[in-house]
Amino acid sequence: MSKLDELIAELCPNGVEYKKLKDVTEMQRGTSLTKKNATEGIYPVISGGTEPAFYCDSYNRENETITVAGSGNAGYVQYWNEPIFVCDAFSIKGKEGNLTKYIYYCLSNMQDKIFATKTGGGIPHVYISSIENFVIPIPPLPVQQEIVRILDNFTELTAELTAELTARRKQYEYYRDLLLTFDDDDAVEWKRIEEITNSISSGKNKDKREDGLYPVYGSTGIIGKTDNFVYEKQQILVARVGANAGYVHIADGRYDVSDNTLIIDVKDGYALRYVYYQLCNINLNRLAKGGGQPLITASQLKDIQIPVPPLEEQERIVAILDRFDALCNDLTSGLPAEIEARNKQYEYYRDKLLAFREATA
Repeated sequence: MSKLDELIAELCPNGVEYKKLKDVTEMQRGTSLTKKNATEGIYPVISGGTEPAFYCDSYNRENETITVAGSGNAGYVQYWNEPIFVCDAFSIKGKEGNLTKYIYYCLSNMQDKIFATKTGGGIPHVYISSIENFVIPIPPLPVQQEIVRILDNFTELTAELTAELTARRKQYEYYRDLLLTFDDDDAVEWKRIEEITNSISSGKNKDKREDGLYPVYGSTGIIGKTDNFVYEKQQILVARVGANAGYVHIADGRYDVSDNTLIIDVKDGYALRYVYYQLCNINLNRLAKGGGQPLITASQLKDIQIPVPPLEEQERIVAILDRFDALCNDLTSGLPAEIEARNKQYEYYRDKLLAFREATA
């Protein structure tokens, strides 16, 4: 039997009381503050976003505070273990005998329910009155403390993995820039994309649906299915129009391509993924022209010049960058997959740990 099981058996064997938030917490509205009227400082200003709106030189809440965004991403729940300035949000703090961190875990477990209380037209809001009558289980304090300890272990592990991923991505960017940049003395030729490709054309698919035998690729990935494939070789795709113009990805297998995407067919004798990494590193979005609908054309891509080392060197560079890419971005392996697995594990145990039998009167 775990320590938590022992505590429950000893302190609340017949279930726990469920109480309204307003009865077990202090709930306070924030104070209006704009960046223009504030003095820059070190204290996060909590408003309607998932990140601090800005930083000021004063605070209106001490350590250990829950905030609920009032507008913007209205209803978003966060926990702060530092002084903060609560602006377009409201704060929640556990009353004596109720751990604020425990209440935070209860609220995060009902995040969707809180989001569902949004009211208003153009800019939806969530107010104290929206959630103050929500009920949560209130076990004895030692049980709350043990639940917080268990869930904190999960969140700390996820935080460590996230920090590791951030460091690895910086390392990846460093080596990508280093490996894809050549000096005048290096044995490379500079070639226009047109010289190393068979063609640069636009996809033509306008008939995608939810089911089908083959994927239809769009500007940022698979956007639908079709029963008829047009291509069956690996090719580079570039988003042609809109906010994502210039986004580079790769299609493989049998597939079709939508009409908002350019297709780059790389010639034999060149490493396709080397060309892909070069195009990613160029930031093609800067080439997009136009107002409401930015556009990149095939002629623009054809004129881009990239350094082309011997094929053996291209393949060596690709092998290194592929390992970094898998570690940093692959959702089926590497750090992103591990973080996703830990998040699911945390959510599973949070649901289990906070599902108490309600005590009968």
